[in-house]
Amino acid sequence: MSDFLLNPHLDRSRPYGPDLQAILSLKGAAEARAHISNWAGYAPTPLRNLPTLATRTGVAEVLYKDEGKRFELKSFKALGGAYAVDRLVAKRGKDGLVVTCATDGNHGRAVAWGARRAGIRAVIYVHEGVSEGRAEAIRSFGAEVVREGHNYDDSVRASAEAAAKNGWQIVSDTSWPGYETVPRDVMQGYAVLAMEAEEQLEAKSSEVDAGSRQDFASRNKSAKPTHVFVQGGVGGIAAAVLSYRWEKLGAMRPKLIVVEPENAACLYESAKAGKVTTVTGDLDTIIAGLACGEPSILAWKILEPGADAFMTVTDKAAIAAMRDLAACHVVGGESGVAGLAGFLKAAADPAMRAALGLDATSRVLLYGTEGATDRAVYTELVGKTPEEVEA
Repeated sequence: MSDFLLNPHLDRSRPYGPDLQAILSLKGAAEARAHISNWAGYAPTPLRNLPTLATRTGVAEVLYKDEGKRFELKSFKALGGAYAVDRLVAKRGKDGLVVTCATDGNHGRAVAWGARRAGIRAVIYVHEGVSEGRAEAIRSFGAEVVREGHNYDDSVRASAEAAAKNGWQIVSDTSWPGYETVPRDVMQGYAVLAMEAEEQLEAKSSEVDAGSRQDFASRNKSAKPTHVFVQGGVGGIAAAVLSYRWEKLGAMRPKLIVVEPENAACLYESAKAGKVTTVTGDLDTIIAGLACGEPSILAWKILEPGADAFMTVTDKAAIAAMRDLAACHVVGGESGVAGLAGFLKAAADPAMRAALGLDATSRVLLYGTEGATDRAVYTELVGKTPEEVEA
């Protein structure tokens, strides 16, 4: 299976030791949660039960953490970029501070939003493939938007060059040698959604699925997820989700499967090669938020020994997953449904199903990392507006 790989470097007996805790930790997640929970409008995002999809795929439970309801940004990225901006302001003060980053859309919005909250300037770099709707959403928070390059990695380099020239502070969600503190803060902010999901599972407080009117609490009250499918990108969200459960549960944690677009699968290729690997080319995919060619070094330190499998999905599969989710009256953007697309693909493939141990007792947790962050694109792909889907 050229689009699926059991992680050959997985070591489930390895404890989540001090070396990994220095990157991400339960303590750091708790600190991030304590800070972010003081932001106006903070509330845990819904954990939705999707029994229709569970029945269709032959598993016991499908749960979907809906980040489309995260603040006004409609994306989990708010937890990372804005938190990192706050940390910078606390360390350096506001005077003369200008933040910059590269983005496919959501991270740039988070940094712009965080900069507006802090009262500082933000300059956000986007590449030619970022829709004008997403660029305008960044501008709506007062940031300057600069178009540079053919893909995300080109924008990363342009942002870094501008920062070096002008004395700006990079707030990136990816790390490289010599640049780790801010990306660590970004990922630690992401871990808040893993903490929320854990609390919601423990409290059995999943919201009612609009299609079936059956809530999670009415089902098996002792259920814990057996599988987690999560988006790849540079690896930040996958590492944050994995680190939280690895440190808390050790070898008893659920299996974690990282899902990427087939044209931008830097984590999949890194796992296959046994080292950090850059994917070149235009990285053309509608799954814009995951169109990344270079893994985050920090994220890879967690994913290489801890992720159970890596897989890729097509644009067609992502669009189908958006529509399947819409049939459950839930809105998910192109990047936000990649984990769902991966799960649906694995559940329908006997070899993948067997390799992952997916069966009638499996309980699957998905992280829907964005809603309709570009309303026009969403409506075109799904055939309905977000409001019509949620009606």
